[in-house]
Amino acid sequence: AEMIKLFYTTNDTNMKRNIFLIAAIGFLFIQHIAAQKVTAPELYSQTSEMADMMIKYEADKGSILRFYSTGGTEGEWWMRQGNDYNSPERRLHLQQLNADYLKQLEKIDIGKMNVNGKVDYLLFKRNIEDEQYQLLQEQKLYELVVKYFPFSDRIYAIEKPRRRGIAVNGEAAAKELNDINKEVIKAIEKLKSADSIEIKQANIASDAVTGLKGALKNYYNFYNGYDPLFTWWVPKTYMATDSLLNLYSVALKKKGKLTSSQKDDGSGIIGNPIGHDELERQLKLEFIAYTPEELVDIANKEFAWCDAELLKASREMGFGDNWKAAQEKVKNSFVPAGKQPEAMYDLYKQSVEFLKKNDLLTIPLLAEETWRMEMMSPRRQLVNPFFTGGETLSISYPTNTMTYEEKMMSMRGNNPNFSRATVHHELIAGHHLQGYMNDRYKSYRHFDTPFYIEGNALYWEMLLWDLKFPRTAEEKIGMLFWRMHRCARIIFSLNYHLSKWTPQQCIDFLVDRVGHERANAEGEVRRSFTGGYSPLYQIAYMIGGLEFMSLKRELVDTKKMTYKQYHDAVLQENRLPVEMLRAILTNQSLTKDFKTNWRFYDK
Repeated sequence: AEMIKLFYTTNDTNMKRNIFLIAAIGFLFIQHIAAQKVTAPELYSQTSEMADMMIKYEADKGSILRFYSTGGTEGEWWMRQGNDYNSPERRLHLQQLNADYLKQLEKIDIGKMNVNGKVDYLLFKRNIEDEQYQLLQEQKLYELVVKYFPFSDRIYAIEKPRRRGIAVNGEAAAKELNDINKEVIKAIEKLKSADSIEIKQANIASDAVTGLKGALKNYYNFYNGYDPLFTWWVPKTYMATDSLLNLYSVALKKKGKLTSSQKDDGSGIIGNPIGHDELERQLKLEFIAYTPEELVDIANKEFAWCDAELLKASREMGFGDNWKAAQEKVKNSFVPAGKQPEAMYDLYKQSVEFLKKNDLLTIPLLAEETWRMEMMSPRRQLVNPFFTGGETLSISYPTNTMTYEEKMMSMRGNNPNFSRATVHHELIAGHHLQGYMNDRYKSYRHFDTPFYIEGNALYWEMLLWDLKFPRTAEEKIGMLFWRMHRCARIIFSLNYHLSKWTPQQCIDFLVDRVGHERANAEGEVRRSFTGGYSPLYQIAYMIGGLEFMSLKRELVDTKKMTYKQYHDAVLQENRLPVEMLRAILTNQSLTKDFKTNWRFYDK
């Protein structure tokens, strides 16, 4: 005020100019401060202090995977990701890369970081340490089987100069391959009289030989047709080498011996139980502060709640306590053949309308517009009898190639009342919206975890139940079927990995305790143990859902956030262990030695 008064009362031109400059500088400074207040939150919506290092690590790792690839693939460099067998050379370079980054991490002081940076630090370090552990286990296993391929060094020595286009002597190359062929033939003959090999060793030995086959293919494809003498000398001998290595790889895999916990119990499903210690190790990696036994106990408590609700619905339908009869009626509510896609779309519209009516979250228009539909193949339905989602809704329903019994089980298992519980799980606000938002917020975070991916999708099933989304007893039974199914997943998968249950016992449990069609139960168990899922994947649905419900009680029920604020915030942090998501949303003080400690279940 005094400066303004002086500006208008003085006749000194220089004084007026100076006052004007001071005022302008002050105005710009205030603008800068205001901008800092606006942009800091926006900055942390997309990045953190750790993002630069994490992005560089992924790029460095990708370069190593591609350069030392033994995939024998063709195409542009950006099409060859190199996610194939780890040769000894590639494994060594990956171990060195991880060691270098761990040294860099040790020098970082996270004390002054935003909570986003601290979370990224802890999870990035966890990922690298776990990868080092996995590479070490792989190396130990490889050392047990390297005796089965004494010719490996010769093959890798042939392939290495190819990477820089070193000129090759075609006659010498053919002779070397011919000598290698003799060694492979000896190895094949020797294997015939050898003792059986433990199944893990047999598999990595087979993979190693396939890797050698790929390395040779890289070598052969580079020179053949381009180098005249190579093309004249090598092809016939190379084809023999390729064929022999393929035979040897198959023979090694067949030599594998199942452990007592892997014997076929008549179900035809042979997985790999990992045991108590490995279960606990993986639970700690996922920031789950419970033992396997405690998780089974949680599942049984949740099952008891489902049982009580199921009896209420059964009585409402007039079946008394005979819930299986009530469920049988619901199963027979399937739509006529050819009408399933329309039924799924109708369920989708009902769920999105409910989400909007209750103002539960922000739904971008493009997310609503761009999800797609496809019909699931009969082959895939053998391991996944129910529809799946994401950006594409894959609808599981009978085809003309199925028997009458198979058609009926598929139709009954995918009736609209059952599907009502999961269409929002697969599309919006579940997997499709997750993927949509993950592509747009903090996409540098590569912390994929089923406890977020499946847990958050299941959370929506739980929340919509609490908000009265099911309108009839039939719809309640449909939603309860899936909730019981997720309880059962914890019980049967952990008991299997603890070597307490066989696959057949798991199938019977799903049929008797949850009400699965037998073929669907078989598909579920096969998917769980041979479908490429991590051992903790099936428990992550219910346990992750319970974590999100606990966090909802902490933030929404206490009026610290609205539903929309909470749900939008969850989707904008990308995929994190839920305890780490909680640390961000509650702005926790984290240190380098943080260990999982959240006891989220209080029933």
